[in-house]
Amino acid sequence: MEELNYGDIIKKLLKEYLSFHPKEQLQETQLIIDTENDHYLLVYVGWNNEKRIYGCPIHIDIKDGKIWIHRDFTEAGIANELVALGVPKTDIVLGFRSPFVRQFTGFAVV
Repeated sequence: MEELNYGDIIKKLLKEYLSFHPKEQLQETQLIIDTENDHYLLVYVGWNNEKRIYGCPIHIDIKDGKIWIHRDFTEAGIANELVALGVPKTDIVLGFRSPFVRQFTGFAVV
C-alpha cells in the first residue's frame, strides 16, 4: 500500500479553496505553506474602504505524523475531505476541539 504524503494532500486541498474565493470580495487571499515546519494556512488580507480585512479560515499543522486542524471555517469540513482522500481518522486531530470533546468526535484524541 502506498504511503500518503499528508503535506501534498493538504496543499492540494488548500489550493482548491484558494480558487473558490471571489476576488471582488477580498483584496488578497494568501496560501501560506511552511513545509519545513509543516504549517499550512489560508489567510484573507486587505481593506474594504476603511475597514481592515484579516482572517484565517483554515489552519492545519502536521505534528508527530498526525494532521492537526486548528481552524476550519469550511462547509464540508476539512477533516471529512481528508478522510475522503484516504487519510485515516486516527491520523486527524480536531485541534479546535477541547481534548475532552475529541474522544466523542470519531477522530484522533491526542
